[in-house]
Amino acid sequence: MKHHSFPEAPKTGVWLIGARGSVATTAVAGAAAVRAGLVPPTGMITATPDFAGAGLPELDDLVFGGHDVTDVPLLKRAEQLAEAGVLPTRLLLPVHYALQEADREIRRGAGHDRAGPAQAEIAASLVADLVSFRERHHLRQVVVVNVSSTEPRQPPHPAHDDLAALEHALATETAVLPPSSLYAYAALRAGCAHVDFTPSPGARIPALHQLACQEGLPYAGNDGKTGETLVRTALAPMFVHRALRVRSWSGTNLLGGGDGATLADPDAAAGKTASKRSGLSALLGGPFEGTTHIDYVPSMGEMKTAWDHITFEGFLGAAMSLQFTWQGCDSALAAPLVLDLARLMARARELGASGPQEQLGFFFKDPVHLPGREHDHRLVAQYEALRAWYAEAGR
Repeated sequence: MKHHSFPEAPKTGVWLIGARGSVATTAVAGAAAVRAGLVPPTGMITATPDFAGAGLPELDDLVFGGHDVTDVPLLKRAEQLAEAGVLPTRLLLPVHYALQEADREIRRGAGHDRAGPAQAEIAASLVADLVSFRERHHLRQVVVVNVSSTEPRQPPHPAHDDLAALEHALATETAVLPPSSLYAYAALRAGCAHVDFTPSPGARIPALHQLACQEGLPYAGNDGKTGETLVRTALAPMFVHRALRVRSWSGTNLLGGGDGATLADPDAAAGKTASKRSGLSALLGGPFEGTTHIDYVPSMGEMKTAWDHITFEGFLGAAMSLQFTWQGCDSALAAPLVLDLARLMARARELGASGPQEQLGFFFKDPVHLPGREHDHRLVAQYEALRAWYAEAGR
């Protein structure tokens, strides 16, 4: 493990991949509104008494920037979110300056127009953006959080298993890493902690695990747990603890917005549905029927609905069922988690943590973990593991 020295600077950078998207805009606006005392920090677990007093950066000390491939200013995006019912209209004026400041720090992402002769050239540009951001604001450190849309699954490259092979391939080829992993590579090369809030591969590629450990940097992910899966990880242990056999568990997700449009692509949806069901399989421990569907409904805008149908067997083979419906605004559910993760990852790095941060599994559908280890997907167990780590971090 490497030991990092940090400058005596009060500010921590939060660099958002997909910085002009709904989640990023809501996080920036929400942080400003909470700082100003205009709204309570609802949904932020780091603002609860369980997480007080162990050295997390304050919301006042977060500086936002990021990468994106779109040009819609954050102010315009915030207006769109207000029209969609995500942001209260009364907050637009008070958070105006914070959105402007963050928008000045957004740089062009790794889109098609930045394609070079090899991905190493793109990565170098991304690294330069991060280093410039850190130095320009005299930041203590920078945490990179990927909140971009889910990317279609791509076949693995032979160089993904070894760091030396990966860096050789990056210098000579144009399509070695998927975009999420290229951003993760750049973050680690720039000396930044990294969080994958999407189900995209990101830092999960073995070569990037090697890089994180080599540089003594922490990473976490994957796929923020905001709605249906949150309920599943709380509910599924009930059946196991009561020795009730689950026979089937099916879910249908209806959503609009940019994420819904992205997931209308079957290749992108495949990664998302696999992520959503991976924890459920581990929780139930045995075979069960059922599938998870994602349907794009443009008129739903920023809202989403998830409906789950569960059949289970009781004593003497009695057939029973349970259904639940979750309706919510995904950006408003995700944004406080992004702020939590940025604060917790900043603290983890200050403590010298490196590699996958298993204690943050509470936040994810498909948590990263050390090779050969299994993750406990039970929501209460995940929370207690996080709280125990945090208590130790405060000593």
